Amino acid sequence: MIKERFNLHITINDASICYDDCGEGDVPILFIHGFPFDRSCWDPQQLFLKNHHRVIQYDVRGFGQSTAGEIPPSIASFADDLILFMDQLNIQKAIVCGVSMGGYILMNAVSRFPDRFKAIILCDTQCIADSPETRVKREESIIQIESGKLSEYANQFINKVFSQDFIKSDASLVSRIESIITSTAAESVTGGLKALMERDEMCTWITLISVPTLIICGEDDILTPPRQAELLNLQIEQSELYLIPKAGHLSNLEQPQQFNARIDQFISRVLSKPGVLALWE
Repeated sequence: MIKERFNLHITINDASICYDDCGEGDVPILFIHGFPFDRSCWDPQQLFLKNHHRVIQYDVRGFGQSTAGEIPPSIASFADDLILFMDQLNIQKAIVCGVSMGGYILMNAVSRFPDRFKAIILCDTQCIADSPETRVKREESIIQIESGKLSEYANQFINKVFSQDFIKSDASLVSRIESIITSTAAESVTGGLKALMERDEMCTWITLISVPTLIICGEDDILTPPRQAELLNLQIEQSELYLIPKAGHLSNLEQPQQFNARIDQFISRVLSKPGVLALWE
């Protein structure tokens, strides 16, 4: 019988963090979602891995079912939450996977708490800080949302997140992901935009990463394009890069089979045991 525990809550500083904890294993696989989504974006990976690993996915404060608390949102404070979350679950080391903003959170955490990570997976993310042009666009988005146009922002954002082919082929999933944005408090979305806008560049620091690192990017990702994944691969010595064809910014949702196969291979090597696919064959 697989252990499956959903909608669990623990208090981290001043926020209630909601998470799912499924399966068993000495080294948990922990997933951090991107902006402005929630932990359900990792459901295809949870379903794939939970029979053979302990899989944990949580909502970043202010998103999903986690409360925002009073601490000003920042990539650093989100990273602090990650470490405190691991502390409360008595997790000394984990393999942690972050997509987009989740990757920013992960890189910040690894830079300050390197001993807490067995390996990391950076998906559709980048080490550079926002350019002046990008900061202006985020400021315009904040004004748009504060004027009551969150739905308009969500629709525009969704068209950048997914490849156009996928938008046409899986309208139901695209609609569900868009509804996640529109059901999020406007203050959390604008707070997330400010956290992204004010984050530090990590390109210099990531050369010090000493744990095995898998970098994944959709070939059609226009928000954090493959050239940024290639820069991560260049800067991180123990890294490998995999580009997923026919996938945009949420490559784990657009091409879950390819994504799952690649992380399965990586996790099996890190843990030195057969992967999920090998066990099925």
